[in-house]
Amino acid sequence: MMATIIKGLCIAVMAAGLVMGGIDARQDAAAADASKQAPRALIKTKYGEIEIKLYPDVAPKHVENFVKLAKSGFYNGTIFHRVIPGFMIQGGDPNTKDLARKDTYGMGGPKDDKGNPVYLKAEFSEVPHKRGIVSMARRGDSPDTAGSQFFIVVEDSRFLDRQYSVFGEVTKGIGVADKIVNLPRDARDNPIERVEITVTILE
Repeated sequence: MMATIIKGLCIAVMAAGLVMGGIDARQDAAAADASKQAPRALIKTKYGEIEIKLYPDVAPKHVENFVKLAKSGFYNGTIFHRVIPGFMIQGGDPNTKDLARKDTYGMGGPKDDKGNPVYLKAEFSEVPHKRGIVSMARRGDSPDTAGSQFFIVVEDSRFLDRQYSVFGEVTKGIGVADKIVNLPRDARDNPIERVEITVTILE
């Protein structure tokens, strides 16, 4: 009788293990699928391409905004207008499409149908501003004023943590950012050489 009970328990434990193993396998597969499905963006420049994995789980509204602008062609023809060696490169300002408006570089962004600026509410997170992180620029000390301008961190910059909205990370081509950040620049950190970009969402 006791042997029968023990045998039954062993079978039950083995069955539970198989069920749990199946659940673990499904969870692992789901995580892998989620990773594969993470939206990506490709920034093309004359120095090469920068591929970015976007973080909709960290900053959903910022990712949604970036994807929408990219798909509309908003970023195409803009430049990296601010470069600071040992820190970051910044781009995404529509004013930079106009060579005659250099004094306004860094001040532009998306607008609504009435011509009013469109801003995003900050989505601060615990993701650190390490090398390769893509984050949103904003106006001065106003956290809810991000629009279209973004920056790519070329060196760890932890002093930015929880003050700017991280929405992605470079997965390929960080060396391209290294080339751009070291270009000769003027007193306002504008590169002397124009580095235009096109942004494509990879689906």
